[in-house]
Amino acid sequence: MTTTSAEGARIEIRGLTKHFGHFVAVDDLSFDVEPGRITGFLGPNGAGKTTTLRMLLGLVHQSSGTATIDGHRYVDLPDPLGTVGAALEATNFHPGRSGRDHLLVLADAGSVPHRRVDELLELTGIPAAARKRAGEYSMGMRQRLGLAAALLGDPRVLVLDEPSNGLDPEGIRWLRGFLRHLSSQGKTILISSHLLQEVEQTVDEVVIIANGRLVRAGAMAELHGAPGAVVRTSDPARLAGALRVADVTSTLEADGTLVADTTDLRLVGDVALRAGLPIHGLEPRRADLEALFFELTEGTNRNEEGANR
Repeated sequence: MTTTSAEGARIEIRGLTKHFGHFVAVDDLSFDVEPGRITGFLGPNGAGKTTTLRMLLGLVHQSSGTATIDGHRYVDLPDPLGTVGAALEATNFHPGRSGRDHLLVLADAGSVPHRRVDELLELTGIPAAARKRAGEYSMGMRQRLGLAAALLGDPRVLVLDEPSNGLDPEGIRWLRGFLRHLSSQGKTILISSHLLQEVEQTVDEVVIIANGRLVRAGAMAELHGAPGAVVRTSDPARLAGALRVADVTSTLEADGTLVADTTDLRLVGDVALRAGLPIHGLEPRRADLEALFFELTEGTNRNEEGANR
């Protein structure tokens, strides 16, 4: 993908390693984050996610390896504010300062017009609370304020640590749509999260780490496996035969469900109806991200304080 000034920038992590004394927080980690995609960065507590993000943003110096954005280390970016926006904590503001004043201070430091502050207060849904002291904000409001701060320079890349934390269901739905809108503009979005069900509905790509090492990376579609239809009926063998006549192959699972090699649920239902078979359940085939996550990371938890200090 060709990158222009209006599009995102590629993140490249290569052999990234961080030692805290004898403790290895991040161990030879490599992955990419592409423009126009939302990438979920997952791992158990203590896996090294926060340490990795801090190295990417130049807040922690790596022991070896590289972490670059648009081919540059963060400290070497010619326009850091316009390239990367980050929200790693929802508490990095003065509690006695209003949300609007917090953004105005950041805007002045980055030579950003004040009108951008008011635009972002509207975009993130906190205009009514803009003059309220930030120390009185709920966790969800703090998350929105942090997101507004990250977007001040209209950056090409967003790095967000647990952006859904503290949001109510309506707020999570809003965030999902907002991030989708930003990615449709070509922005690069990397989000760290432990809310697996939410990640599954939001991201395009997944990077899973454990003990500071990569255990799986790929598109959500790939992790879900081949598309298909999962059907439950009283006589799966008979339905499999009926589907074969309709040129649809299927596989009988150990639990008695039938997985048909088609995404056309209506076709499966019509075949079952013609065969006189009741349908007890019919849904698209989807892998369970939570099950995959625990399968890959089970038994790998380390002390979070050591890995993410």
